[in-house]
Amino acid sequence: MNETIRELLARKSVRAFEDKEIGREEKEAILLSAVNAPTAGNQQLYTIIDVTDAQLKKALSESCDHQPFIAEGKMVLVFCADCRKWYQAFLDAGCEPRLPGAGDLLLAVSDATIAAQNAVVAAESLGIGSCYIGDIMENCETQRELLHLPKWVFPCCMLVFGYPTLQQKERKKPERAAMEHIVHENGYRDMDEEELKRLFASRTGMRTYEEWMQAFCDRKYNSDFSREKQRSVKEYLKDFDAEAFS
Repeated sequence: MNETIRELLARKSVRAFEDKEIGREEKEAILLSAVNAPTAGNQQLYTIIDVTDAQLKKALSESCDHQPFIAEGKMVLVFCADCRKWYQAFLDAGCEPRLPGAGDLLLAVSDATIAAQNAVVAAESLGIGSCYIGDIMENCETQRELLHLPKWVFPCCMLVFGYPTLQQKERKKPERAAMEHIVHENGYRDMDEEELKRLFASRTGMRTYEEWMQAFCDRKYNSDFSREKQRSVKEYLKDFDAEAFS
């Protein structure tokens, strides 16, 4: 097993950082890795917002489900699916482009998250930890105001970086599901109840499967923040398909 694969297998989210700044050379290497990620048709359908203002970090720590560690991040990047810049360029060049649609958005989200993962891998290789923040998709109106997001720009993920504390380094990585449940050969297959129980068996601890599943459903899937995310994303989607989401 080579070093890259070892780092991919060992990497875990980091939410507590040493009081040590990320150097300019390391930051540029992370950003360079991000913008050289695979991209659809070499379009780079994303924009990366480098959040350097301490007050803006603090505001994002509140708007993203009240997570104080975001404000303490030594580097904070927001990856935006950007369908606006190409549309504007087409107009400026005298083309007659159609309006950006849902398919364009999904392609741009793919581009942006691939770039984000490149940044994560690069950071890990430098001993810098990271944490994805999906809550950037919540509170559409607030995030748009904070980050000056125009129409057809969607903040699909945020990354917080920093050097992990010793406790974070030693913290055990949560166990992932066995490949047999995740990798399906030649097509999707529905898993029956017994296989689903095996899939999640390592997570239930001292509780029964049903007890753990109910608690997780309440805490995550049916939570207030999850419902807010659905509302907020629906607002962004209105830009891409006014009739379907009116």
